[in-house]
Amino acid sequence: MASLDIVSKIDTQTLDNAINSANRELKNRYDFKGSNSSIELDKKSFQLHLLTDNDMRMDQLETMIINALVKNKIDPTSMDFGKEKYAAGKMLKKDILVKQGIDKETAKKIVKSIKGTKLKVQASIMDDQIRINGKKIDDLQAVIAHCRKTKFDVPLQFINFK
Repeated sequence: MASLDIVSKIDTQTLDNAINSANRELKNRYDFKGSNSSIELDKKSFQLHLLTDNDMRMDQLETMIINALVKNKIDPTSMDFGKEKYAAGKMLKKDILVKQGIDKETAKKIVKSIKGTKLKVQASIMDDQIRINGKKIDDLQAVIAHCRKTKFDVPLQFINFK
């Protein structure tokens, strides 16, 4: 019996490389000379901490992060930029959450979408991933093609294809 897992995870080392690349760009950019701007990655809580002087620079920091993520082949939709900026003295701070795993509601949407294809596969939700079982590898490949074509709120990776 063939199987595969659908997950939404980011490699920590690749994310660290992207943030280091954004920090190098930050130090070399002329419009950030003399500012106390910084980008930090908290690996334990999977959050990015941005610190800068004003709104314009905050928007530029976000753009630098998105560009660094794309260069390192990380989907920018895996970041939750929704949190508001807050003041800390003269500085602005913003925390960006890195999404890991598939939440229950999104997993239910994915399973419902897969069952709607009428392929002979079984989809089951296991914690923050989805396991797909089927008799034919071609059916699993059709599931992968369907999931790539359908847009969900999280970036998906397909692992343990057996």
